[in-house]
Amino acid sequence: MVTSKPHAVLLASPGMGHIIPMVELGKRLLTHHSFHVTIFVVTTDSTTTTSQILQQTSNLSSLNIVHVPPIDVSHKLPPNPPLAVRIGLTMLDSLPFLRSSITSINNLPPPSALIVDMFGLQALPMARDLSMLTYVYFATSAWFSGVTVYFSVSDKKIMERHAESREPLSIPGCESVRFEDTLEPFSSPGGEMYEGYLEAAKQIVAADGILMNTWQDLEPAATKALRENGILGRFTKGEVYAVGPLVRSVVKKPGGGKKDAVLQWLDGQPDESVIYVSFGSGGTMSANQMRQVALGLELSQQRFIWVVRPPCEDDASGAFFDVASGVDSTMSYLPEGFVKRTEGLGVVVSMWAPQAEILQHPATGGFVTHCGWNSVLESVENGVPMVAWPLYAEQKMNAFVLSEELGVAVRMAEKDGEVVGREKVAEVVRRVMVDKEGVGMRKKVKELKLSGEKALGIFGSSHHSLSEMSKECEVHLQASDAKLSPCLPLRGCHH
Repeated sequence: MVTSKPHAVLLASPGMGHIIPMVELGKRLLTHHSFHVTIFVVTTDSTTTTSQILQQTSNLSSLNIVHVPPIDVSHKLPPNPPLAVRIGLTMLDSLPFLRSSITSINNLPPPSALIVDMFGLQALPMARDLSMLTYVYFATSAWFSGVTVYFSVSDKKIMERHAESREPLSIPGCESVRFEDTLEPFSSPGGEMYEGYLEAAKQIVAADGILMNTWQDLEPAATKALRENGILGRFTKGEVYAVGPLVRSVVKKPGGGKKDAVLQWLDGQPDESVIYVSFGSGGTMSANQMRQVALGLELSQQRFIWVVRPPCEDDASGAFFDVASGVDSTMSYLPEGFVKRTEGLGVVVSMWAPQAEILQHPATGGFVTHCGWNSVLESVENGVPMVAWPLYAEQKMNAFVLSEELGVAVRMAEKDGEVVGREKVAEVVRRVMVDKEGVGMRKKVKELKLSGEKALGIFGSSHHSLSEMSKECEVHLQASDAKLSPCLPLRGCHH
């Protein structure tokens, strides 16, 4: 019996760190695994940044991208809501549009699988109602995925000891989580964030499968733990697939196109001489900390590109929902005379820069990053060593992996609430760009780059994982076809 290709619906939650990996997964399913793909993108506004990324990312005409109409939930929120609450409400309000759109897709076969990220879990019951397979895509490390899976069955007493006595949290088959790197919900067992995360973890392990944007050789222990029944695999209903590194590839503009001014400046710099500084599309710092970063870059005497966003006191994820708003071309929050004094040595860019293109450029030799997993993978995929400066979410865990386990980053030794001084900023920049330590990191990160490329190759572990997942979808599709069409061989049979 000839069956049609499976059709996967992907739901991307707000934030570039969520949208990019979901779009890249969609591209991979379409081009390498013969899926029909529809991607629903939820945003809180129609920012130019989101549309820029989607234009660059969706150069495949057969990739069906649907923009969910912008949703404003500000009237439903308490004052200063946690980021997860705001995203969660936005996703919840997108469900009616999602359901009506899925059930009225005309030109493609009915979807047989729904893939959501951690913020799209409310859509899973709807997918089951529509007889679709359910998958959760962790656009994060296998270690973070393992921590989440283990948390779904963890003893509250163990979690309380972790919070109160600051004991490391032991995770079967994985590295323990030190209290100083722990996730915010774990610091107050029984609290609202803790209970919300516990509920999410239970929904995740009940899905038909879990995908992770990592690869076997990058995290061998955690990947093995999640796949083996004797370790963490016994806690998940379905298989766990490591399918990365899925990062945005640089798309050459047709006919050459006009080159971004930052990239033109990079063209004039020596190889591996520029440090790129960006704290992610949502990351912000206090005004005082930004001044110290500026003075530290100046003190380091290294060429730099720095993407700045207006300072935000007491909220490290302050720009998450307004990536392209608040553009301040005067950059009055930087030290007086800084831009003038560093002219020629560095470039300061307001709000947004073409990160994938900058990291791919031969002149880029280091990256000061907030350690969002998307940025980490882009850096590794371009063989660029890092200064790890985590701000929020699971970024401290990522910083630990990069500096302690993989040896491809220098970690900024910051204490919560303390401002890191200019001397320290200059020191870590020079450790990556100038010192012998940086040479070793550069060698290691280039080995990881090759390892990631191999994983995605036709005989690689990630390609194999996604092939296994696609077989599962094909089997499900055939079973659905058989149920719907018991008299398929007879022509003109109607139900």
